[in-house]
Amino acid sequence: MLKGLGLGGLGDMAKMMKAAQEMQGKMAEMQASLDTITVDGQAGAGLVTVTATAKGDLKSLSIDPSIFRAEDREMVEDLILAAIKDAQARAADRVNQEMQRISEELGLPPGMKMPF
Repeated sequence: MLKGLGLGGLGDMAKMMKAAQEMQGKMAEMQASLDTITVDGQAGAGLVTVTATAKGDLKSLSIDPSIFRAEDREMVEDLILAAIKDAQARAADRVNQEMQRISEELGLPPGMKMPF
């Protein structure tokens, strides 16, 4: 069965294996870098700001003191949730940017979805 492949077939297989290993290494590097990349999410025109890693781990929360009134409690809670969702969306966008960068470095066609 291998005779039908010839040397070119084995060489192509070796190239594919090398490319897969390179992709795996790039993915590992990207995953590690996601802990160091931070994004900010905001709500209420900056009254609430959340900082998160690109992995989506929340690192800090900042609330403008002007919104600390008991009657505004529900609004503040909504702003906090909105800021967290904004940070998470920005983190997901950053992951997509990093995946696109890796795809380009590996010479993959634009728009190709990796199975990870």
